[in-house]
Amino acid sequence: MPITASQKRAIAWTSIALIAALVLWALGPVLTPFVVAAVLAYALTPLVDTLDNLGKGRVPRVLAVVVVELLFIVAMLGVLLLIVPILTKELPQMREQIPVMLDGLSAWLKPHLTQLGVPFSLEVKSIKAFVLKYLNANGDDALASVLSSLKLGGSVALAVVGNAVLIPVALFYLLMEWHRFMAQLTSFVPPRLREAVSNFTGEADAVLGQYLRGQLLVMLSLAVFYSIGLALFGLDLALPIGVFTGLAVFVPYLGFGIGLVLAALAGLLQFVSVKAVVMVAVVFGVGQMIESFFLTPRLVGERIGLHPLAVIFALLAFGQLLGFVGVLIALPASAVLLVAIRRVRAGYLASKLYLG
Repeated sequence: MPITASQKRAIAWTSIALIAALVLWALGPVLTPFVVAAVLAYALTPLVDTLDNLGKGRVPRVLAVVVVELLFIVAMLGVLLLIVPILTKELPQMREQIPVMLDGLSAWLKPHLTQLGVPFSLEVKSIKAFVLKYLNANGDDALASVLSSLKLGGSVALAVVGNAVLIPVALFYLLMEWHRFMAQLTSFVPPRLREAVSNFTGEADAVLGQYLRGQLLVMLSLAVFYSIGLALFGLDLALPIGVFTGLAVFVPYLGFGIGLVLAALAGLLQFVSVKAVVMVAVVFGVGQMIESFFLTPRLVGERIGLHPLAVIFALLAFGQLLGFVGVLIALPASAVLLVAIRRVRAGYLASKLYLG
């Protein structure tokens, strides 16, 4: 049976899509800073446009871009600097408590293992000397020692520094030329399809806007919950750890994991008892359940029309395919796919294939 013209076009577009997907997969590490910058540019462009419109053409757009990008960088640094009071209080406590904790661990383990017939010998003095060597060193020496111990390759450090420089640079140019880039992309669309594409992108833009507002509500809600939850257990660093954990959940899993480690360490150093374990288990266990089964599905999933199971699947699937960047863009990308699926479904239900 001969292939029709429409079938040829479908095969051609499918081939182009597959080739593009393979290229993106192969260039994943290289594209990471540009993908991150593009996501940030999409989120920050409305604010740049607002400032630009307030200037009414008398102020160059570059000034609005610089102001917005600087505000964003300051906000990110502010979140990271929440760790400073945590470290400044925990490091002296670690110098005092770790030797005591090691002595207690040795005294508790030795009789139990001896009863089981397991030979036990913990060189407490050497371990304490090793730990205190790092804790008593100044910041530069400690960092150098840690990096040396971890055998952190120069290429990894270079990649981190490179991304830290490249993302703000790429973000600046994208914010400056965002509308021109979008217009150039639209110009590749055949004229007869532009109205349909414009309707699709408008709907996707509305869905993504709802996603960003929902995610912001999740972050603020969790920041309040973790701060109050840790404070109820009497943790001195409840506020900085709680706020940092809540805001850092924008990066799924990573933000929660860092907050969990900081809370566990602070609790062990302050309470030196099982209370720290109970605190972390209760606050972070309940917090994770609230986020996974209520906040994210209700405030994010329902706003963009995704079922809670679809939200969980999207995070796992995109994380598996694209790693960290995949987790970061899982929900917004799923929102766009949802709009596409709605269009395809509506077209199918209205087609002769369905109606017979």
